[in-house]
Amino acid sequence: MRKSSWGLLLLLVYGLSAPAADPAPNGIQLPEGFRDWRLIAIDQRTDNQTLRAILGNDIAIQAARGARTQPWPDGAILAKLVWKTGTHPLWPAATIPADFVNADFMIRDQARFASTGGWGFARWLGTAQTPYGKDAEFAQACFACHTVAKSAGYVFTQPAALP
Repeated sequence: MRKSSWGLLLLLVYGLSAPAADPAPNGIQLPEGFRDWRLIAIDQRTDNQTLRAILGNDIAIQAARGARTQPWPDGAILAKLVWKTGTHPLWPAATIPADFVNADFMIRDQARFASTGGWGFARWLGTAQTPYGKDAEFAQACFACHTVAKSAGYVFTQPAALP
């Protein structure tokens, strides 16, 4: 078998996954493996009819479970996965996720992101995971919104209590 055929065979054996998303305009890469992160909290916004699952990498999970989020430690990454609200077809009283809207990320690195409260912000839109923002300045708009949560370390998420 020719060398190029081996490459094709490996792609077929391991399956083609969706191509990696482009980085956000500020250089932040879509965190690898975020779909397998654990749940920190959920929330619902009634102003724009969305449901959100807030996930965390291992550092964020340890901080949340240990009530060490003031401040969140460097290396913590919070992922907010956002869906429009829908109604369950068999149980109309149940609100369920409908169309996927975006994936937002906050990356804690006090030195690298000092100008935005120690957090790097990034967003990818839709299931195509298209980077949000025309240039790196989009992060300033994210930070401006988060300044009302300064007393909570610029984070709106309150980790959900577990039994």
